[in-house]
Amino acid sequence: MEILKDQDLGPYNTFGLAEQARYFVRIETEAQLEELVEEPLFKEQKVLWLGGGSNMLLTGPFEGLVVKLEFKGREVDMISDLEARVWAAGGENWHELVQWTVAQNLGGLENLSLIPGNVGTAPIQNIGAYGVELKDHFESLRAFDLEEKKWLRFNREECQFGYRQSIFKGEARGRYVVTGVSFRLSRQNHHLRTEYGAIQQELEKRGEEPSIQSIAEAVIAIRQSKLPNPAEIGNSGSFFKNPVVSKEDHQRIQKQYPEVVAYPAGAEQMKLAAGWLIERAGWKGYRKGDAGVHNKQALVLVNYGKARGAEIKALAEAIQASVYSTFAVALEAEVNII
Repeated sequence: MEILKDQDLGPYNTFGLAEQARYFVRIETEAQLEELVEEPLFKEQKVLWLGGGSNMLLTGPFEGLVVKLEFKGREVDMISDLEARVWAAGGENWHELVQWTVAQNLGGLENLSLIPGNVGTAPIQNIGAYGVELKDHFESLRAFDLEEKKWLRFNREECQFGYRQSIFKGEARGRYVVTGVSFRLSRQNHHLRTEYGAIQQELEKRGEEPSIQSIAEAVIAIRQSKLPNPAEIGNSGSFFKNPVVSKEDHQRIQKQYPEVVAYPAGAEQMKLAAGWLIERAGWKGYRKGDAGVHNKQALVLVNYGKARGAEIKALAEAIQASVYSTFAVALEAEVNII
C-alpha cells in the first residue's frame, strides 16, 4: 500500500476532469483498509472514497486523501432450482457483473446493463434504469464502519433505499465503506421487464422474443444510441434525477405541454422525465467552451475536452434555474458534486 502525492485524477473520473489529489492510495484488500484507517495521514486529512469515478463531478483540486477502492471477486451460489445468490466485491465493474449474470442465465439485473460505475457504489445510489432498481434484487452488503472500526452486514431494510437514495447518501453519509454486495437472482421463470422506455420497441425492431439476454442487448443498444461513451466524451451519465411531483403539478404542466413525458410514481405522484424538461427548456445540444449538454440526450452533461468541473457545475445550475422558471419544477443533481 503506497500513498502517492499530487496524483492526477483525470484517469479516475468519467468526466475526465484533470484535477489533482494531494494524496492518493489504492486499496485492494480488507486488511489494507483496516491498515489505512490507522495511518496518521488518514486521520489528519479529509478523505474521498473513489470507486469507478462515474457518479462524481470534481470542481477543483482535492486537498486531502483520495482512496481508490479496488476490491475484486465474484461468486455464485445456486440456492435452489429457482434462485441463486450472487456476490461481487465492491471494486468489480457493474456492467461486467451484469453481463456475467446474464451469461449464466441468472435473471434480474439485465435492465441495468451498461450503467457505469462499480458494484460498491451501486447500492449507495440505488441505481436504476428501465423499470428496475438495484433494491429489487438486493440481498445484503458488507461494509466497514469507519467510526466504530468494525465490519457490518446491511440487509435491504437497513439500507433504507429510495429513489436514487440510501442510508449511505443520507444520515450515514461518509461513515461506511462498502466492500461487497449480494443479490438474489432467478434461475428460471424470470420476471422480464419490457414495459418501460423503448425496450419493447427495440425487441420488435430486432425481431426477438423477450429473454434476459435479448433484454440486456436491447438496453445496451438503446443506451449506446443515446448516451456518449465516457472514453470518447467525458460524462457521468444522467446528471439529474427524474423529479417526482404531485399529480396536480403534473396536470398543471400537462395542460400547457400535453406531450410531457411522465410515469406513475406511487400514490398521487408522477415522475417527470428530466431529459424532456431540459430539452423543452432549450438546453439540448448547448455548448459553452468545452462544457455542454449532449446533443442526443439532454440529461447528460459533457466535457468535450478541457472543461473544468466548475464550468460544468455552473452549467448545471443554469439548467436548474431555467427548468424551474419554465415549469416550476426543481431538478436535483444525481451525481455527487465535490
